[in-house]
Amino acid sequence: MFFGSFSWSFVYISLPFHIQRISTSDAAGTLTWTGWIMGITPLATVLTAPLWGRWAERGNPKTLYAMVQVTQGLAFLGTAAARTLIELFLCRIVLGVTGAASTFAFVSAGRSDDPRDVRRQVAAIQSGMTIGQVIGPLVGAIAAARLGFRASFVLGAAILFGCGALVRWGVPDRNDGAASGASVATPNWRDVFAVAGIVLGGSTQIFFLTSILPQVLPDLGVAGDRTLEVGGLVIFASAVAAALGSVLASRLADLLPERRLISGLLVLSSIFVVALAPVRNVWAYGALRFLQVLCIAPVFPLAVARIAQSGGVAIGVVNSARIGAAFVGPVLATTLLAWSAPGALYASLALIGLACVPLARDASPRRA
Repeated sequence: MFFGSFSWSFVYISLPFHIQRISTSDAAGTLTWTGWIMGITPLATVLTAPLWGRWAERGNPKTLYAMVQVTQGLAFLGTAAARTLIELFLCRIVLGVTGAASTFAFVSAGRSDDPRDVRRQVAAIQSGMTIGQVIGPLVGAIAAARLGFRASFVLGAAILFGCGALVRWGVPDRNDGAASGASVATPNWRDVFAVAGIVLGGSTQIFFLTSILPQVLPDLGVAGDRTLEVGGLVIFASAVAAALGSVLASRLADLLPERRLISGLLVLSSIFVVALAPVRNVWAYGALRFLQVLCIAPVFPLAVARIAQSGGVAIGVVNSARIGAAFVGPVLATTLLAWSAPGALYASLALIGLACVPLARDASPRRA
């Protein structure tokens, strides 16, 4: 999961800059294309993640994971070969339909009978993914600046092929089907959809930034020839905060009731999002972004742990919400920024976070 997350982040950081380079549209059109090209992949995954979750619950997650990684690597090669925005858009659709590898890991984590152990495993998986997101943007930005966009996409594909091979031939075979010893509870769909709403709103506050970096950084005093590398540093700092937040999730849950903790984190994150609006210095902007992500990152493992024992379909639905935020975030950010001031974007994101607070308070208490 670390290497897979690294590969995606490695490619993702340079994608909006690559879109700008090959675009033949005006500035507003290019910005709209950027949001849709970056967002269509998670949108396609949202529609297929519950199906992948059902297959993982009934089949062999190891085989499915290896198949998905190889298919996604081929889609990365298609991204490198694309010469128009339409071709790039179609490659990103294929990439999304192939599924979310994280669903298979969360299904495995949910098979433990101990809720605390489930929370620890979900947090560990999230931390591994986030560490990949920490290193990926920084290395990807430097690689794209030095090697070129297309070469960096090919390198990302090679990493995914390696992930598939590592799991296919490096992980022992075992019975990963529904017959495993862990019990699967009947989903409480009210809680599942409440958790999905919390994950969607919270993750939107994480995923919105990358797609608008080419427009935001110049207003923060960054020279045009340094936007790619400085953007990599900003995303790097955000990912460090996300990794720390994921690691702290289990410890925080031992100190405070989960419903109160999730509500407080959502409120704090929304406050820091609004605080980005008046900032005109890139270092102050990066510091506020660090604090905002540090607050919102624990929400995902805390919320997912509540339903992780409810089976693959429930996990797939919630994972779809996380991935859907990777669609909603870029599209919302680029659309609002194309037609309004940045302050309107940050206010909208804060309202989304605050709207999730009632969902956290209304969730059923966890059974001992």
